[in-house]
Amino acid sequence: MEQFVKEDSIVREIWGKADTILFVFAGSAAEFALNKAVDWLYFTGKLPADPLKRLFSTVTYAQRIVFATKENAFTAIDQITAIHRQVETSRDMKIPDWAYRDVLFMLIDYSIRAYELLERKLSLNERTEVFNTFYEVGVRMELKDLPASYSEWELMRETHLKQDLRFSDLTKDLFEKYREHLGEIRYRLLKQVQALLVPETVKGLLSLDNGELLLPVLYLYKLSGTFNMQDLLRNMLLPAEYRMQVQQLNK
Repeated sequence: MEQFVKEDSIVREIWGKADTILFVFAGSAAEFALNKAVDWLYFTGKLPADPLKRLFSTVTYAQRIVFATKENAFTAIDQITAIHRQVETSRDMKIPDWAYRDVLFMLIDYSIRAYELLERKLSLNERTEVFNTFYEVGVRMELKDLPASYSEWELMRETHLKQDLRFSDLTKDLFEKYREHLGEIRYRLLKQVQALLVPETVKGLLSLDNGELLLPVLYLYKLSGTFNMQDLLRNMLLPAEYRMQVQQLNK
């Protein structure tokens, strides 16, 4: 059966490693909190009740799509669309098109940023593969005004970052929820990861530092053939109840 993503694609390498997905989650957690449409994530109550679980569900759905056959990927995407339609019906409002695009753009951007931070720089062709994969997701969801190429996405991404983000009371509340669910030490580590990952616009709005405290850990991580840093990095960042879930993301 035809696969949604080719087996030799860099996208499978990125989304087949738990640590990369964990960093995609960390970057998205920062930007989710700033998005002007974050009130939609508060509407159901699921995000503030358990932000880690809610954000994990987003990245695990994305992984499920990446490793599925085309038929099963389309089924999963259609389920996501249906869930959002139900929320819109419950609130009697429509989620803005730009908010849908923002989430898609985050998955593209943090896939690239996380892999490059943990592994190596991607070529333009590899970055384009990442874009094309999530572009197909957007097309299936019937999203409007999608960029037609990676270069066009880069321009739109910058525009979205400038127009669609702000620090609000919900931002502050959501970061307090992160602190509550992670504990003080892991919360500070999360912010160090975010400081190394996120675009400058996000870093400025959240007043993040330069993430220097985490650089020695990442250096050792890249020597993980000698030092078993993968488990250590996950254990540093996540409470025990989430470690098995993250481990299971390895493909």
